[in-house]
Amino acid sequence: MSYLAVKGLHKRYGANTLFTDIEFHAEQGELVTLLGPSGCGKSTLLRCLAGLTEVDRGAIVLAGQDITQLPPQRRGIAMVFQSYALFPNMTVAQNVAFGLRMQRLARDEIGQRVGEALTLVELQGFAERYPHQLSGGQCQRVALARSLIVRPRLLLLDEPLSALDARIRRHLREQIRAIQQELGLTTVFVTHDQEEALTLSDRIVLMREGRIVQSGDAETLYTAPVDAFAAGFIGNYNLLSADQASRLFGQTFQGQVAIRPEAIRLGVAGGFNGRIVGHSLLGNVIRYRIATEAGELNVDVLNHGPTALQPNGTAVTLAVDSDSLREVA
Repeated sequence: MSYLAVKGLHKRYGANTLFTDIEFHAEQGELVTLLGPSGCGKSTLLRCLAGLTEVDRGAIVLAGQDITQLPPQRRGIAMVFQSYALFPNMTVAQNVAFGLRMQRLARDEIGQRVGEALTLVELQGFAERYPHQLSGGQCQRVALARSLIVRPRLLLLDEPLSALDARIRRHLREQIRAIQQELGLTTVFVTHDQEEALTLSDRIVLMREGRIVQSGDAETLYTAPVDAFAAGFIGNYNLLSADQASRLFGQTFQGQVAIRPEAIRLGVAGGFNGRIVGHSLLGNVIRYRIATEAGELNVDVLNHGPTALQPNGTAVTLAVDSDSLREVA
């Protein structure tokens, strides 16, 4: 049996169904990401796991125990919110120690565990500061330490990085992943950011309009999307109609065809023709927009420097391996 098993969860408010027939699992020590656009039900689902929101039907089983009807304080679950939710009148150390004080642990043990938790999140010298004296990234690390210190059976993270700038977000997600793996802590992470999901997750649960579209490891979701929504949400796929793809590749297709931008090779003889109509610099990658007889395609190539950039209007040849074509519903 899986360490965490979510079985047939359903939740509605009045006539509005937030999610229905939600089923997924997590093994002990796994990080599972709930991924999807805003409004698909993923944050409400996380609150149901925490016991902050009741479910209408279904079951949540954690470590062999059905916790569906248990109050939050008896579930052994910790949750980190997007908004930090720190007490402004408490120091960092007091914020982190709050859960242990509620458990009435001895002062010496609390002090030791606070020190360990702050070291884990690299905030050793910040114990006596107040939240208003910290950056957003530091506040989020305090919130993480406060959740870790109670040694939860399950850690829930509700879009904890969305309010941070890109550089801090990248650093903190690497730190979260390293801590999660070091502690072997089963974690459910909510995000709408595909890059976060792909880099952090052992397993991704992709949601849309209150239902699970696809579930699996990051490589499977990226390379084998089950439908056009999955292809469009993960990986910036090119989507061609069956007719467009048939004309371009000379074979018959029944449904839409998805092609990853990096799977299209530029400047290869014997392929099909196109013309560059624009480009975007994405750091180490250049994304060209190339007009073809079947419509416009995005093509990603490594950025080898300023001399490698090809100007708009350049005629090019393109090639795609047949095993890179993914037919989707």
